[in-house]
Amino acid sequence: MDWEQRSHAEKWVLFPENMGVNLSIDETSLSKGELYTILTNKSAKGQKGTLVAMIKGTKAQNVISILNKISKNKRLKVKEVTLDMANNMNLIIKKCFPKADIVTDRFHVQKLASEAVQQERVKFRWEALDAENNAIELSRTKGVDYYPEILPNGDTLKQLLARSRYLLFKSSSKWTKTQTERAKILFETFPEIHKSYKLAQKLNYIYENNTIKMVAMTKMAHWYREVEHTGNKAFNTVARSFQFHYDTILNFFNNRSTNASAESFNAKIKEFRAQFRGVRDVSFFIFRLCKLYA
Repeated sequence: MDWEQRSHAEKWVLFPENMGVNLSIDETSLSKGELYTILTNKSAKGQKGTLVAMIKGTKAQNVISILNKISKNKRLKVKEVTLDMANNMNLIIKKCFPKADIVTDRFHVQKLASEAVQQERVKFRWEALDAENNAIELSRTKGVDYYPEILPNGDTLKQLLARSRYLLFKSSSKWTKTQTERAKILFETFPEIHKSYKLAQKLNYIYENNTIKMVAMTKMAHWYREVEHTGNKAFNTVARSFQFHYDTILNFFNNRSTNASAESFNAKIKEFRAQFRGVRDVSFFIFRLCKLYA
């Protein structure tokens, strides 16, 4: 009852004393889909002193107005902030921490490329389902039984496309013997999926095997040009997102910083929420979070 931030806790809480030079910003849902923007200090490593600010909503102007309550001197000391690919987060950091390098989280970029591969797989899966349904209908009109084609690994075509989901997320070096056999058939049957998979893996390779920014920049440019020449609609969307965030994506290679600390903090909030079977009193829930992490 004596908590000094109690009156506005449901809308925002602020702890300027927890500011550091390396920050993370992300959003999470507390209750009934209500989103909160959370700013955390990386150096606290998810313990006390981690939480800098927690603000209801994701609207840039609202978040900026709260973060500007932190003294300008402290805000100018921030050297680096990691975030996802959301434009509102980018604007918040530019306005509140003008001297900080903005780093787009590598895992969000890689996830975008992986989703483009999956989109290609799903497209062919729907086509296979339609073709099978048409074949079954044709067999019925002829009064004969329908038997789908069985591929060398024992899958039907639609099973091949459904069961290939997880192997397309992984490097070929991590495939099991069964996955290797399935991938071989998949790529021979659908060369477009193979092209998309190779593009996603090339991007992963650039992230994992380059530490010098100038070298990474050259390789990223080659990758971008290759994407442009594929004509793949899903990867064209990836390329456009890449173009809009090019500078902040390359900033990863300064210190190889990611937004993993923010994702970890979000996971803690979700776990905490699950333990109490949801959030009934939002202010009290935030009070508990602040006692633990602020």
